[in-house]
Amino acid sequence: MLPLIATASPLDHPPVQTFKRRDILPLGANRLWQIRSGAVRLLTLAEDGTPITLGFWGDGDLTGQPLLCIQPGEIECLTKVQAVPLSPEQCWNFQQVMRSHLQQMQELIRVRQGQIPQRLQQLLNWLALKFGHPVEQGRLIQLRLTHQDMADAIGTTRVTVTRLMQEMERNGQIGYSKKNCVILPDT
Repeated sequence: MLPLIATASPLDHPPVQTFKRRDILPLGANRLWQIRSGAVRLLTLAEDGTPITLGFWGDGDLTGQPLLCIQPGEIECLTKVQAVPLSPEQCWNFQQVMRSHLQQMQELIRVRQGQIPQRLQQLLNWLALKFGHPVEQGRLIQLRLTHQDMADAIGTTRVTVTRLMQEMERNGQIGYSKKNCVILPDT
């Protein structure tokens, strides 16, 4: 992986900050966060107050206010997160990072279209590409999301996601690891 930041000297390295699950990363007009470990999601709110997930970022990814194209927006920790605050000037490929950020938001907006079972399958496929690793049974999604997190991402209810996940497991469309991570079988 190419370094995403360039600093003048070791003294310029900002300290790693640690956040708990469900903490909100502080946003600033001139602050990016480089995720060193863990995962976060970008949320906005619909007019009725319903959360809409616009992105998921993990190890090595950059996110923050300079990359957000929507208000209101907040970045929520899905796991324990270690992150480093940076300025956009410290990111040597800021334009590329911005394009990647926008592309991910567009992909997740597309996942919110169509029938709900297909939305859930598309989300799981996308998560397998972004956070998955090959295992003997298929592709292990190492990002553990709650059914509510998935519901927020595809625009449905937690109850519907729970029912569909149980149905998908019965049909062999998904499995689970010993640590309760989703496995998508190879097709």
